Amino acid sequence: MDKEQRLKLAVQKSGRLTDPSLDLLQRCGLKLSRGKDQLMGFGENMPLDILFVRDDDIPDLVQEDVCDLGLVGLNVLEERRLELAARGAQARFEVLRKLDFGRCRLSLAVPEGMSFEGVGSLRGKRIATTYPFMLERFLREADIKAEIVTLSGAVEIAPRLGRADLVCDLVSTGSTLQANHLREALTILESHAVLIRTPVALAPVKSEWVERLLMRIDGVEQVKESKYIMLHAPRAALPQIRKLLPGSESPTIIPLEGSPERVVIHAVCRENVFWETLESLKKAGATAILVLPVEKMLA
Repeated sequence: MDKEQRLKLAVQKSGRLTDPSLDLLQRCGLKLSRGKDQLMGFGENMPLDILFVRDDDIPDLVQEDVCDLGLVGLNVLEERRLELAARGAQARFEVLRKLDFGRCRLSLAVPEGMSFEGVGSLRGKRIATTYPFMLERFLREADIKAEIVTLSGAVEIAPRLGRADLVCDLVSTGSTLQANHLREALTILESHAVLIRTPVALAPVKSEWVERLLMRIDGVEQVKESKYIMLHAPRAALPQIRKLLPGSESPTIIPLEGSPERVVIHAVCRENVFWETLESLKKAGATAILVLPVEKMLA
């Protein structure tokens, strides 16, 4: 296929979104050919090439039409949007999908010995961050005057170095904050990965593959926590068993050959299936219970 008809997708080169992004694409059927340390991967079975870049560069690569698509954190996207607005420009990337990975939050964190009684405690404080535009918007909307100390990294050590009174940083597990004797005080933004596209009209072949990719992503995302359950049960226990199947739509019920009083039940459960659920099903009369992961599903 002509190079001009191949989609280009920007992905974080190294970081918390790299592996989940590649896993999503793999589950969508992409076979990627990439040598060690190469910054570009070639889709062997799809007209899709992957560019491995800094996450901060992804919004610009997409809106400047260097790449057709990008997988990036909402935190990066929103910061860039506000930065462009501050310069009198408009962000031109389009969000196609919110994705269920890369979850974290942009939060204010204070030293363990510092009291915090709400946003009023921020007045007159120095706040270190790598997200000055989102922090500035938050402070403005809260009518709080505080000094923003913009750093390029190592935000969490700023209070110990005397450069700031508290920090505004990304939090995932909270372990980094604890290691630096900080505690989370207030969340500014809930973040997750998003798929964005160029504002430039795509060629028909590219547009078709974008739609196919979106369909596959939907098929993967909607069954992420789903399980396929198969079991045998007394016909009389059906009402109770239906109630026990977590997040299930109408199950498939098949007569069990040679046992008119028993049936086979197949169901897709869109919630986690815990041991307690299986024990309750068994207590209700279910036998031969089998739980399988669901890789993908098209409605």
